[in-house]
Amino acid sequence: MESDGVLDLRWDFQAGVLHITETGSIATAPMVAPIREVPMLDKLFPRTHLRYASLPVLGHHLEGFVVWLHSAGYPKTPIRRRIRAAARLDGLLQERSVHAPGDVTTTAVIACAPKDSQEDIYLSAVVRSLVRYLEQRGERSPSSLSPTQALVAAYQAYLENVRGFAASTVSNHTATIAELLASLDDDQFGGLDQPRVEAFLKVLGERIGRASLQHAVAHVRSFLRFLTARGDIDSSRDICIDTPRVYRGEQLPRALPWETVQALLASVDRSTSMGQRDYAMLLMVVTYGLRTCEVVGLTLDDIDWRDDRLLVHRPKVGAPILLPLTQDVGAALIEYLQHGRPDLPCREVFLRVRAPAGTLKPTALTEVFQGCVRRSGLPIPFQGPHCLRHSLAVHLLRQGMPLKTIGDLLGHRSAEATCIYLRLHVEDLRDVALELPTAVYSEVQK
Repeated sequence: MESDGVLDLRWDFQAGVLHITETGSIATAPMVAPIREVPMLDKLFPRTHLRYASLPVLGHHLEGFVVWLHSAGYPKTPIRRRIRAAARLDGLLQERSVHAPGDVTTTAVIACAPKDSQEDIYLSAVVRSLVRYLEQRGERSPSSLSPTQALVAAYQAYLENVRGFAASTVSNHTATIAELLASLDDDQFGGLDQPRVEAFLKVLGERIGRASLQHAVAHVRSFLRFLTARGDIDSSRDICIDTPRVYRGEQLPRALPWETVQALLASVDRSTSMGQRDYAMLLMVVTYGLRTCEVVGLTLDDIDWRDDRLLVHRPKVGAPILLPLTQDVGAALIEYLQHGRPDLPCREVFLRVRAPAGTLKPTALTEVFQGCVRRSGLPIPFQGPHCLRHSLAVHLLRQGMPLKTIGDLLGHRSAEATCIYLRLHVEDLRDVALELPTAVYSEVQK
């Protein structure tokens, strides 16, 4: 094309076309072929990508699976390991009569997982990731569910839609019921009777404490009522389940010496992004006595940097609380937000550092606490961060803070819930102790 005028060159990146326009003219001419994006599977395996793309069962899913892993924040090396393990998973699926890409379901994939994840960590990893990928795509076929799985799903829907339980409560119920049904010899849940239920609770009671067993009994009772209402079991069947006796105040609050709490915070390695996040989360529990769900649920909109205030939503209480943003907590949050927080479009303050990227679950804080305790080497016998909340209450009580103020800070609904910490205030208890009678005192001296 010949022209004496001035040419205007402009790329259309979406169409992959170069437009050349002469000054004063509206004519355009495509000069190059459209740009084609190289599939991610080809980028990861330039020489062997056809080997994986041609897998009989999973080959159709691998490109989308790789894209999903990349968007979830997985580095290249873990993605490659999962794709290599997918070749073995493909063979295991064929052994289970899964021969077409459309027959792949989460149930079939889970059935190929090793019994012990440590026996084959790469196969276990690809199973977990592929199950999440299929669930997000909605490729869990209801027809592939066993009768037991279908029953658990129906019970879960009942708890959510009819009973209106919270997600955590529903999860606890369904976990107990799934374990109960797995203890049966077959999928005939109508065979539940008194001996089978008692045998299950006996085995369960050897693994958990009385308080946890009391919750498990409540879960089983609710499930039996659900089966009766559906007509799955005879309403005249008499299944009596005794519950363990748990008495209020029978155990002391699980509190740590304040020096141990400070040593635990000091032991956190803040040179890494994970350490910066873990330190900020634990510091908020130690400073304000927050629950795990309150720390994980904190958002960027809840921090008022101008007025140094912190809005904490308390699902258990049902009302938020406005707390002062202390200098130490503010500095820890700034350090994490500037240097440790992943760049994700999420409003939650604390996010996952490892793949898959995203928000944290309330159980994440428990894992953070256990990891910090293990690395610190401190003699801390407790397994959850709730002991830090108890430690703060006892520390404030020993400093002379009124019980009403401590209860408001911790989000207690009644003064009775706060008074349990009085039992740990040993010095004050000695002041109110009655003197021994003279006769008894003489016997003790002897």
